[in-house]
Amino acid sequence: MAKKGNRVLVILECTEHKDSGLAGTSRYMTQKNKKNTPERIELKKFNPIMKKYTIHKEIK
Repeated sequence: MAKKGNRVLVILECTEHKDSGLAGTSRYMTQKNKKNTPERIELKKFNPIMKKYTIHKEIK
């Protein structure tokens, strides 16, 4: 039986990649606690297409 809780899966997408004009997308999946962080999260993650660390924001 699955646990019921405040943790949800969220998808993080690179913000700089869209403006660069390169093909593909950089996305990561992670979990967050809805109760502690109700707002959208931003994390610095590695973008393998651009080969550098960029800011990834939560998408719906």
